[in-house]
Amino acid sequence: MNDFMSVGLHRLWKDRLVSKLNPFPGMKHLDVAGGTGDVAFRVLERIKSVGHRAMQGTLTENEEDTHIYVCDINPNMLNVGKKRAAERGYSEEHCLSWIQGDAEALSFEDGSMDGYTIAFGIRNVTHIEKALSEAYRVLKRGGRFLCLELSHVDVPVFKEIYDVYSFSVIPTIGELVAGDRQSYQYLVESIRRFPNQEKFAQMIQEAGFQRVEYENLVGGVVAIHSGLKL
Repeated sequence: MNDFMSVGLHRLWKDRLVSKLNPFPGMKHLDVAGGTGDVAFRVLERIKSVGHRAMQGTLTENEEDTHIYVCDINPNMLNVGKKRAAERGYSEEHCLSWIQGDAEALSFEDGSMDGYTIAFGIRNVTHIEKALSEAYRVLKRGGRFLCLELSHVDVPVFKEIYDVYSFSVIPTIGELVAGDRQSYQYLVESIRRFPNQEKFAQMIQEAGFQRVEYENLVGGVVAIHSGLKL
């Protein structure tokens, strides 16, 4: 469904998210609401690429210390991720862990992560402020927070076209492809209720993050927000 609705662009958006994260060998990274593994696999592959370029194919001690944690409240999504990991040859990877958990009450220790990502997940969190507070808590000093989320289009003509697509086309695609119009109608409505880019940036700042910024993609269809714990 992601491919249908975004015309495959969601893959490029996730690539951009991981590029902004700038993963490095030895990092401890937490991907929340990432049960399918889309972001985690990208982070791991980027780290391996960096390590292999540096050491011409041999693992460094730092790379061996790398650990990616995938946290999702939905066990079914985690099972999908585990299956996909096995298909990619990651089933025996000691550096990839799958954990069922709530973004509002993470089980990780204070200051334990170098990076935190959440892609298309925070919009569905009941209390966004709690999720942001937890992200801040688990990050180390210098750690980076990154959020990829459907957002608000700010280009006038494109906004009108996007509104028609959102309220007419997306629910129809959901009905035809997934047999579930109601869930995709909810998706569109939840996007409209989500804070706009400036408001969400303010919420991230209020959680304690500094150097908060955002990048609009496709005119604001999605936005990547980032912040540092300093």
